Amino acid sequence: MKIRHLVLTASFAGAEQHVCGLANAQARHGHDVEVWGGDSAAMRERLAGNVSFAPCRGIGEALRLSRLASRVDILHAHMTKAEVAATAAARLFTHPARVVTTRHFAAVRGASLRGHMARPFLRRAVATQIAVSAFVAANIDGDSTVVYAGVDPQVEVTRPREDVILVAQRLSPEKRTLDALDAFAASGLAAQGWRLEIAGRGSQHDALVARATSLGLGEQLVFLGFVDDLADRMRRAAMVLATATAEPFGLTVVEAMAHGTPVVASASGGHLETVGLVGDRFLFAPGRTDEAGHMLAVMAADAAASSVYGRELRAVQRERFTPDRQYTDTQTVYEKVLAT
Repeated sequence: MKIRHLVLTASFAGAEQHVCGLANAQARHGHDVEVWGGDSAAMRERLAGNVSFAPCRGIGEALRLSRLASRVDILHAHMTKAEVAATAAARLFTHPARVVTTRHFAAVRGASLRGHMARPFLRRAVATQIAVSAFVAANIDGDSTVVYAGVDPQVEVTRPREDVILVAQRLSPEKRTLDALDAFAASGLAAQGWRLEIAGRGSQHDALVARATSLGLGEQLVFLGFVDDLADRMRRAAMVLATATAEPFGLTVVEAMAHGTPVVASASGGHLETVGLVGDRFLFAPGRTDEAGHMLAVMAADAAASSVYGRELRAVQRERFTPDRQYTDTQTVYEKVLAT
């Protein structure tokens, strides 16, 4: 099967990471796979050598490339701009490709004026939709099939972990990183020598620095910025804190699970479908930083119980959230589309 993924961004975040993992798994199973879009350096680094990559940022550029490219069986679009390009490109061939779209966000299509205008056309032109979680599926327009993203299983961490709480997310309002600072302050762990490390960049950086100053966190809070060694930091950290209250899926959380790193997360969004499979003892009510702080303190006080919890998370990841599982579930969607 020939598959072309359209992302049409110049960035690398959760959606682009999702595409890399799926494309690599598809190529590993013998399919001819292309990816158009995403930050060139990051995508090339993460895509397997047998996955073709082309930089592509806009609809016009995608259509120009499509006129020169060979026909594919599946045009798999990720986000609205890519959907518009895919539905137009599909008609360039004598035997049109089938358009499949993955909905990465828990919102009705068309937040922008262009997206709103394209919505009726896309509903007719897209053969089927995939949602990255049941939470997303419940909050978008149209029917969809839930297919969870997967990450590679990791070896078990056996060395002692550092007294570090890791937050890895974009520093933007929807991620609620200010809540992470408040929870850390409420935990009382800074006075015991624990550090809160925040990996990521975004518009709230200055507000976070100001909040850290007002809370008196001092040297116990470290802003890391963008890091390229996140996996190693997860292996070293005692726990990961995830504060977003409407996380569509939470690939970073699943990566933490793969490393057996305990996770404290808001009891909302995709977290309920990942961490929540192990129970709710470390899921706090959204926005309740006092609850989150208490959970951090409880976990820090009992390393043995924390380790058991981490192993439970790791077992769930290896069963439910692997690239092969994502490939199989996506392939089932493709085959149904091609059979109609």
